[in-house]
Amino acid sequence: MVKNVQIVRAMNYVISKGWVMYWGTSRWTPVEIMEAYTNCRQFNCVTPIVEQAEYHLFYREKPELYMPELYNKIGVGLMAWSTVTIGMVSSKPEDCGVSFLSRSSYKQEYGWKEKSTDDETRKYSDKLRDVCALAERLGCSFGQLAIAWSLKNESVQCLLLGASNIDQLYESLQSLQITSTEFLEENGSTQRSTVKI
Repeated sequence: MVKNVQIVRAMNYVISKGWVMYWGTSRWTPVEIMEAYTNCRQFNCVTPIVEQAEYHLFYREKPELYMPELYNKIGVGLMAWSTVTIGMVSSKPEDCGVSFLSRSSYKQEYGWKEKSTDDETRKYSDKLRDVCALAERLGCSFGQLAIAWSLKNESVQCLLLGASNIDQLYESLQSLQITSTEFLEENGSTQRSTVKI
């Protein structure tokens, strides 16, 4: 495994060469990020500016419980990925157009194959229906609500979105219009909860 200080120096080198302007971390622990920041200060290197982390309605623990101190203390921003979650996709109208997929099948085949017996599916299905009901009340899709919800976190500097066509991208961008106070009021209990919806 590469030592943290070697990563810091390598990133400083590519920045000094003009190959990149900034650097960030991806799926690092708060301890690893703090170690990188300390090494950057010690060796006069450019510090990482962003942590790329999974963040969505069903995975909030790391970004909300473990990272805020770093956001405020050293200025690392959050680049959220999987806003609509790996493991969810539009397919069944009875589930508000969304169903869970197994992460293992995604990892194995890099495809969206449904696995209805997955424990994760059963665990989140009730929560998913509640979120879909909220989306319906607000007149938006589940995906739009999930993106808008992620954008409400002040620590989120950037969202990584994927789209397979222009219509899907357009639908995702429409989530920027979900700013009503009704959303904040309806979603207030969701935002205040520690990890669970």
